[in-house]
Amino acid sequence: MTDPINGGDVKPSLRPVPELPAQLTALFPIVIFGTVAWLAGFVVLAIHDWGRGGPASVWLWTCLAGVVISIIGMGIMTWQRAAARRGSRSAQRGI
Repeated sequence: MTDPINGGDVKPSLRPVPELPAQLTALFPIVIFGTVAWLAGFVVLAIHDWGRGGPASVWLWTCLAGVVISIIGMGIMTWQRAAARRGSRSAQRGI
């Protein structure tokens, strides 16, 4: 059965999509920026809460948790990159 609208002589005009530059797909700078932002928030809140003498705010501990989780994430990213360079089949590619 032939398509009455498009005959068989129509060629697709789609071109292959080029790969994105490495600067746009690199995750490490984004993680470092986020870690620095969490650390800056922690420092600002620590200075703010220092003179009060009371218990530290929830935001202070949230910023500290953000720094710790970011450092753990950077360790996992480094570990996965090393595994990918080694040629491990279970390593994630592109991170």
